[in-house]
Amino acid sequence: MNTRTGNGRRPFWLPASNYYVLAFAVATAFFFLVWGILHDGGEDMPWATAGVSASMVLIVSVVLREVILRRASRHLRPTQLPLSSGRSIPQHSDQRNPDKLTLERNAAILSEIQKKSDAANVLNRLSAGHREVFELCGEYMARNESELKGVSPGSPRLPALLKGRAAVADFHRYHLLKWAQIEVHSLTSEARDLDDPEHKRRSAKAAMGIIDTALRSYPEEESLLESREVIRDMVVSIGVSEWVERAERATFEGDYAAAKELYREALFYLGRDNVQSEGRSAAAERIHEELERIRQTENGR
Repeated sequence: MNTRTGNGRRPFWLPASNYYVLAFAVATAFFFLVWGILHDGGEDMPWATAGVSASMVLIVSVVLREVILRRASRHLRPTQLPLSSGRSIPQHSDQRNPDKLTLERNAAILSEIQKKSDAANVLNRLSAGHREVFELCGEYMARNESELKGVSPGSPRLPALLKGRAAVADFHRYHLLKWAQIEVHSLTSEARDLDDPEHKRRSAKAAMGIIDTALRSYPEEESLLESREVIRDMVVSIGVSEWVERAERATFEGDYAAAKELYREALFYLGRDNVQSEGRSAAAERIHEELERIRQTENGR
């Protein structure tokens, strides 16, 4: 940070990227310290307690930085121009057009995005950091596009704005895809671990929503399209499994009419979106086998 307090003194504070690197190093050292103490004490799983402790140190470091920054911002002079959502960049005033994206302001925004990107990559598995970066990039790209419409061909701002747009577009794509990957992995893992079908379906559909959000920006991204197919099959599989379990229960109770109806519902659910896959074909084949087994049982009475 390069801000000054109300009395003109410059507070000491590390840039975001350096701070998070330091916090990660402290947490790592704390992990090995706790692990060593517990290991010497005969603890069965010292790494688990040490990992939790180190994670708490890291979380407290992140929260502490945000608290300090928010308190410090209340005493700052009005020398910053808000970008949006509470984020700000240094203001280099242009009296004729205070909202103009000057060379200095453009460079300051790009520097801020770079710092946010570095911080998100330090805490690589936390999706919130990646989301903050791609949202910041989206705001800059919209503002950049608006500025380019009014820039003359000979303006020195033109190459800077074009270069900034290209660089931020790369940041936006990388961090949006990273955010989607982390969120989808978390939600699909949750869906697999849950027992309740409704909760499983809800988690899987939430993962589908994440993919759809990312596809609005990158509709041709192959990794997103592939993930969408996998998650769609997961949603279908959850529904089919529910129908099949009910059918098996009905078969066990001797209610063959209900079992056949439930198996037919499962087949309809498998094919209602006209999507073919090996998994769906295998599931349909097993259901047909169960229907045939029920038919033979009824004929053998």
